[in-house]
Amino acid sequence: MLIDSLTVHLDNKPIYDITFNDSFDKLSDTLCDLGYDGRKLCIVTETNIASLYLDAILILLEKSGHFEKIISFIFEEGEQSKNLDVVRDLYEKLIIEKFDRKDVLIALGGGVTGDLTGYAAATYLRGIDFIQIPTSLLSQVDSSVGGKTGVDFKSYKNMVGAFYMPKLVYMNLNVLKTLDKRQLVSGMGEVIKYGLILDKPFYDWVKSNYDNINAYDYNTLCEMVYRSCDNKRLVVEEDPTEKGRRALLNFGHTLGHALEKYMNFELLHGECVLIGSVLASIISYNKGNIDEETLMDIITTISTYDIPKLPCDIDINTIIEYTKNDKKVVGDKIKFILLKNIGNAYIDMNVSSDDMKKAFEEYMNKYN
Repeated sequence: MLIDSLTVHLDNKPIYDITFNDSFDKLSDTLCDLGYDGRKLCIVTETNIASLYLDAILILLEKSGHFEKIISFIFEEGEQSKNLDVVRDLYEKLIIEKFDRKDVLIALGGGVTGDLTGYAAATYLRGIDFIQIPTSLLSQVDSSVGGKTGVDFKSYKNMVGAFYMPKLVYMNLNVLKTLDKRQLVSGMGEVIKYGLILDKPFYDWVKSNYDNINAYDYNTLCEMVYRSCDNKRLVVEEDPTEKGRRALLNFGHTLGHALEKYMNFELLHGECVLIGSVLASIISYNKGNIDEETLMDIITTISTYDIPKLPCDIDINTIIEYTKNDKKVVGDKIKFILLKNIGNAYIDMNVSSDDMKKAFEEYMNKYN
């Protein structure tokens, strides 16, 4: 299954396309179709992705002869680079190269690259266009779609940011074949989330296609990315700045983000989302929302993927304390996402520290 594109709308007007491709070959023509012929391009990427794809993309774009100048900005891979210091260095590069508001930033990489580049684009000269070229499963199914941009502040994840929509999301789905198993699992944290909060038929499809997903079957991965993007598109169109329904996309993220911080970002985002999704499901069960059979189905589905074991001496109280610095805190209450059933999530403002601690203790004792 390879669908050409999805269009994301704002106020019922098309604002950008998500295009699904099997190579980078159409990138130059696509950029020209958007009106960037004769403009300057800056490809922002991190060291590992640069070694894999940057030279090939630079050759393609330069060979086309369509652009005034093409430069690159490369930073060290990893969450530790998603900060204002790296953004500052990118600003300086753009100033030196005389980028103006008609020029374009291109985010080539995973979620860190997309978030950082998007934030820089939103704030450089009060707004410059940017393009997403996501190269990880997680960034293809989640972070590249929806216009959330941002960087971490000290150890506080995504505390500085802006809602700023890209002009295009260009996906080369063939890059998924190069992902190691850990990156695949990380992406599945967001994929499974869509099924749990919005789309039970998709959840069932993911379960039934476990073998094909783990075998990196191309058609299966294409369908999975497309359906994930379509689910997120529908939510973003309804609530672009997270004033209501879009908050459901944070399922698994409250304790997941706190766990990321506690583990000093040694675990991948999607790995923490998978664990956070189990914890949120346990809380949903403890509140009487879902029955034991449903809870076990969720835990079994998630556990089929290789989730990292947490240290036995993990400090649950510290993790819970970290949730109080989350963006989703309203006053002294956390906007927690729970399940009424598979495919039906809701916002719960009454999840207590005791609720979280009980779920975490159960997870550590039974499922870790």
